[in-house]
Amino acid sequence: MAYHRIHGIDVRIARIFNTYGPRMRSNDGRVIPNFINQALVNKSITVYGDGKQTRSFCYVSDMVSGLIKLMESDCAGEPFNLGNPDERRIIDVAKRIRELTNSKSDIIFNSLPEDDPEKRKPDMSKTKERLGWEPKVAFDDGLKRTIEWFRR
Repeated sequence: MAYHRIHGIDVRIARIFNTYGPRMRSNDGRVIPNFINQALVNKSITVYGDGKQTRSFCYVSDMVSGLIKLMESDCAGEPFNLGNPDERRIIDVAKRIRELTNSKSDIIFNSLPEDDPEKRKPDMSKTKERLGWEPKVAFDDGLKRTIEWFRR
């Protein structure tokens, strides 16, 4: 932003929210790869806190199309949220992954880290209005593709 203001550099600013999909590293600590890996081997699925905290997840191909749309726009120097506004409770994500993998995993609960937010949902109104972009891939479809990739 400083280079944009001081030097007039043509920049785009993307605030990227949780993104998931094939080719994620299985050990990167993110919730979807963790849950999938645990479910595929019938290990207990570890949820932090009570699982009522929410997140929104954007499938990778949607994120890429949003980034391209932003880069091709004339919106230099303005921040845009890129993500999916479809908010989900973490416990529901764990249960859905367990269902989609046909896992026998239990769901266990560990203490919530201090700095873990209760809610993480992007406001997409500016992005939708100004860029004409919103995610298209349904959560279940993205999960099925991601699970299949992790199975291989």
